[in-house]
Amino acid sequence: MQKIQKSDAEWKAQLSDLAYKVTRKHGTERAFTHENFPKTPGVYRCVGCGTPVFDQAHKFDSGTGWPSFYQPIAAENVGESQDNGFFMRRTEVHCNACDAHLGHVFPDGPKPTGLRYCINGVALEFEPKDEPPA
Repeated sequence: MQKIQKSDAEWKAQLSDLAYKVTRKHGTERAFTHENFPKTPGVYRCVGCGTPVFDQAHKFDSGTGWPSFYQPIAAENVGESQDNGFFMRRTEVHCNACDAHLGHVFPDGPKPTGLRYCINGVALEFEPKDEPPA
């Protein structure tokens, strides 16, 4: 995967203030503050670079206030690293193309993976899938 690199000023110009804080400075949006994404088929893309990171078919209601998925759309599109901030040990999830912080993954999700990718809604853009004509 080709890495996307931009200066801090370029990221600030491209992203909203909150999206910049979350994706570039490893922030977190408050729970239940982001719009609820549609339940129609579609793909969630990284707000920073457009890389597809999650599929609507893998989304579930975790009750946490953040969009939650049980797996990424493709393993090579989403990376993980250890996050030891705030006196906790968590696994951070980021976009492999532009290194945008997306959220965290926890081992308390549903089958088939048992994982819960807890993602900041502001880090995602939803792209609906075209439905074939009936």
